[in-house]
Formats: sequence, structure tokens, C-alpha cells
Amino acid sequence: MTADSILKEAKTSMDKAVEYLKNELKGLRTGRASTALVEFIKVDYYGSQTDLKSLAGISIAEGTQIVIKPFDAGALGDIRKAIEAANIGLNPMVDGKMIRVNVPALSGDRRKQLAGQAKKLGEDAKVAVRNVRRDANKHIEQLSKDKSQHLSEDQLADLKDKIQNLLKQHEADLDKTIEAKTKEIMEV
Repeated sequence: MTADSILKEAKTSMDKAVEYLKNELKGLRTGRASTALVEFIKVDYYGSQTDLKSLAGISIAEGTQIVIKPFDAGALGDIRKAIEAANIGLNPMVDGKMIRVNVPALSGDRRKQLAGQAKKLGEDAKVAVRNVRRDANKHIEQLSKDKSQHLSEDQLADLKDKIQNLLKQHEADLDKTIEAKTKEIMEV
């Protein structure tokens, strides 16, 4: 591995951790209806676990209602069961060939719970980013032992500093993302 490839790989992995957190936070309720609340719920469809968004059209009917129209009407019952089993506090109602899901307003306690859940997801993402730094530093140590690379101590220290700066930058991104989601959750 070269110094550039170590940096590039570390940045890519850290970027993926930030994106993963953003996608996970989309699924947290905020008191407003959002298709992201149900898109990735796994439905047992003919024996395989399939994302709901692959089985149905999902839209927002009113500010507080999600409408799910399955492509296969035979999947209505399976979709309803999957939403109930997802334990996200939503009650699906079958209405003809579609499912309506009312998104109730959040209580103060539930808002605090969800904010805590967002913070925990953020801490998990920070751990992932720190693990990337650890792995990159291990690669740098291996570079220092590789005589064919001809890297000076200053170059190795500079590389470690760049990895540390990447970490700080991504941790700041994670903090901003969590802060924004927490604010969104706590809005009444």
C-alpha cells in the first residue's frame, strides 16, 4: 500500500460511515409523515426478506399519513404484518388495495427517547470512523517497516496527521448531522 492509497481508503471509509448514519436517521420519526419511515422495512415476500419500497409505491397523503400501494395485492397482509413487527409505533390499516398508516404526534417522552436513539446512532458512527483511523495507522506502521517505500519519519508523521485531520473533519460532520436530527425531533 502507498501513502496515497491509505489516505484515499480512509477517506472513502469515513465518508461511507457518515452516509450510513444519514440513511439510518431518515428512518427515525419526527412527528411528520415521511416515506423513509417505512421504505426499508423488511417484508417476508414469498420466503425472502424484501425492502418495502421494492414491493409497493409509498407516498404521503396528508401531512400525517403514509399511503402504501402494493404492486401485488396479495402482499397486503405481509406488508401490514411487517410494519407492525418493525416496532416503530405505527398502526397500519388496510383500506381496499392499499395500506394507510397514520403518523401520530409524538409525546415529549417519546421525542426524548428518539433523540437519545439518534445520539446513540451517532456514537456508533463515530466508533466506526475511529476504527478506520486505527486501521489506517496500522497500515502506516507497516509502511514504516517497508524499506522499499523510503519514507522518512517526518513523512510518516505527516501522514498520521492527515489521518487525524480526516477523523476530526468527519466527527464534526457526524456531530452536525446528529444535532440537526435532534433539533428536528424535538420541534413541536
